[in-house]
Amino acid sequence: MNLQSLVYIPTGVLIEDNVFIGPNTVLTNDPYPPHGGNHLRGPVIRKGASIGANATLLPGVEIGAGALVAAGAVVTRDVPPPRMLAVGSPARCKELPEGARR
Repeated sequence: MNLQSLVYIPTGVLIEDNVFIGPNTVLTNDPYPPHGGNHLRGPVIRKGASIGANATLLPGVEIGAGALVAAGAVVTRDVPPPRMLAVGSPARCKELPEGARR
């Protein structure tokens, strides 16, 4: 896992192996703050996914294995694997361009 500076990770988040999370990324776990309590559910980031700088992931979303979240994206829905790119606010998923992944 490669976490850059100022990444916010609350309780209830699952991050698998070989994940990159860019600087200033915010993961959230409370759909109706400041709710708290037992209903918090953080994002799930699957193996090999990459999250760009300043992205925001809302509670309960899943970033699929090998998927990419663009810088500044606001992810409100799951990003399916593989080779998918989430871009924009709210993020929309599209096929990752050739040559964009290792």
